[in-house]
Amino acid sequence: MPRFSIIVPVHKVQGYLHACLDSVLGQSYRDIEVIAVDDRSPDGCGAILDDYAARDERVRVLHLPENVGLGPARNAGMPHATGDYLFFLDSDDTLTPGALRALADRLEETGDPDVLVFDYARTHWWGGTRRNVLAHLLATEDVFTAAERPQILDLLMVVWNKLYRRDFVEREGFAFPPGYYEDTPWTFPVLLSAERIATLDRICLYYRQRRQGSILSTTSRKHFDVHEQYARVFRFVDDRPALAHWRPFLHAKMGEHCLDILAKPDRLPPSDRAEFFRRTAELFRAHRPEGVRVPAGLRVLEGGYSRYLLRRQAGRAGRELGRRARQARTATAERVARGRSALNLHRPLDPELAVYSAFSHRGVLGDPAAIHRAARELAPHIRGVWVLAGEEQAAGLPPDTEYVLLDSPGYRRVTERATYFVNNVNWPGALVKRPGSVHVHTHQGTPLKYMGADLLDKPGARHGVDVPRMLRRADRWDYSLVANRHSELVWERAFPCHFTSLRTGSPRNDVLVGAGADGGREVRARLGVPDGHTVVLYAPTRRDYRRGGLVERIDLARFAADLGEGRTLVVRLHPSLAGGPARGLGLSELHRRGVLVDATDEPEVQDVLLAADVLVTDYSALMFDYALLDRPIVIHADDWDAFRASRGAYADITAEAPGHVSRSYRELAWLFDSGTWQDEEAARLRSAFRERYCEFDDGRAAERVVRTLMLGEPPAGPPAGPARVPSQATAPDLLIPS
Repeated sequence: MPRFSIIVPVHKVQGYLHACLDSVLGQSYRDIEVIAVDDRSPDGCGAILDDYAARDERVRVLHLPENVGLGPARNAGMPHATGDYLFFLDSDDTLTPGALRALADRLEETGDPDVLVFDYARTHWWGGTRRNVLAHLLATEDVFTAAERPQILDLLMVVWNKLYRRDFVEREGFAFPPGYYEDTPWTFPVLLSAERIATLDRICLYYRQRRQGSILSTTSRKHFDVHEQYARVFRFVDDRPALAHWRPFLHAKMGEHCLDILAKPDRLPPSDRAEFFRRTAELFRAHRPEGVRVPAGLRVLEGGYSRYLLRRQAGRAGRELGRRARQARTATAERVARGRSALNLHRPLDPELAVYSAFSHRGVLGDPAAIHRAARELAPHIRGVWVLAGEEQAAGLPPDTEYVLLDSPGYRRVTERATYFVNNVNWPGALVKRPGSVHVHTHQGTPLKYMGADLLDKPGARHGVDVPRMLRRADRWDYSLVANRHSELVWERAFPCHFTSLRTGSPRNDVLVGAGADGGREVRARLGVPDGHTVVLYAPTRRDYRRGGLVERIDLARFAADLGEGRTLVVRLHPSLAGGPARGLGLSELHRRGVLVDATDEPEVQDVLLAADVLVTDYSALMFDYALLDRPIVIHADDWDAFRASRGAYADITAEAPGHVSRSYRELAWLFDSGTWQDEEAARLRSAFRERYCEFDDGRAAERVVRTLMLGEPPAGPPAGPARVPSQATAPDLLIPS
């Protein structure tokens, strides 16, 4: 008997069906059966299903004699299911890699609940991906009932984001009705009846947002079916007195759902909208619980359709007035700020005021933070003020750290008077560079991928990037800090502006220079790494050939298992991926279960580097920083050609790698299984890499910046020979010393 019976109703989806079935049958977890129900599809779906059934014994196909609709097609598949759990998968959606394994593990962990609710992400036809905004409701360890956690009913009431224990469904006699919105009279009764509900905070399904052809985007009177579907829900509750206390909640949900359908411009024919409102109001009155106050947003259903239209028009007019008022306030504030700035530009600069920012005002981080710490020690007379995006970023700061919020009056005061500006991202365009001020740009590491003006030849990589504006802001730089001659050449080509390159090294990496084997002991303890374990740090970067930048190159659960006993996998995502769906696709769940450690939220990446015994990365600039520790590095370059074609690269990191290079997961696993990752060849490659890219880092970079630029002392630092420019005839796409 299989663990999962995956029931897939199929009708007019031949363009999506292969992707759906491949996402299921290609899962590493194979204890499944697929029951595909051909709902008399008029296209090639039936033949596609038969072909899959001929090739994979786990697939069974039911060809219905007539088209019955989505709900009845699911019903037709249920009697053929033999699995422990039912999974209703729509045939235009897909499972995410590793989803079935994660679901099976969670079921075992929670003792086979009646229902398991999991997360999903919407995938749009134009390439965008957006995670469920209520995903936080799934972040619970407990098994519960709907009465104990009623917020679970705030999730999208659909059938496909849940698993259902088959004997529970059969005992309760649940079935789908015909018509649109058939999920409603299934999900509410199921969740209200379940004695044990569990959740999985992991994106297991991609919910395809089709441009055309989906039921919900079809303009039709079929949307009137929603009224009967809610009537079925109320009949279910009426037959079970123990559920009577749910009537006010369901009454409000029904009103909200119907008004939402009415508000959508593509659901109902214009001539039918008044009738839909009228029937909604009738249903609302018929099922209104006695003594319950109607929420303010639903009181419109107590009046007529004309009143509803007036309320809608008034709401739109109010929002437009609010928008115009905000525009006027913003314009007025900008005029006042410009006038104030013009007056203050005549005031002298404060020679003892420095303003810092890092990573678009996200906190006291990176190179600017290292320079700030050095300035407090070496130049305590210089007042340092940080610019932060909001109070959230300020919450964790030491109490003696002075800060202002972006665009606040305090921000304008310090930026109008400061002499020193230290940042690793360009300052906002409204900031005026005054004569005599000193702008220090630290960058964010040694560049491998194309930056600045070089992006003009890479249209995909510069999507959403205004390169001319970027360069206008870079015109304010006085000094550009570099850690090696490679960086010096890149920045001067990528940012053709009037600045001076300072061969200082990277201030944030001072802590890495000369760090001993025990340098990361405290961090390892904070991350929960067992004593004596080898820490394998995996740090992937974003991809420009995929909208959103997320491309999963490695099955993290498999990699963690293949590393074997005595090794802990630590994962650090690229900052641009940290807030998107990447962590919901398994990383957070694997961290919760102790399979690996998610170190993405560690504020200082250098701490994570210190804790690692070996770095596995693709094309992240962290490799240049980590090389300072003289510890093994493995480059996983299975899509190097695609990466270089879409983004551009200044060096062929596979030819001049800091360690062994894997071109497939099989090669990567072998490197660790065989011990090759730390052999003599790895050490030789790392030594050559360090010589090339770590030449100016001596542990005194922050001190060098403060003494040279703030204290005016003569520059002192590592010797540097002349910069060598590559031969463009032999390496037109590279910028490396020749």
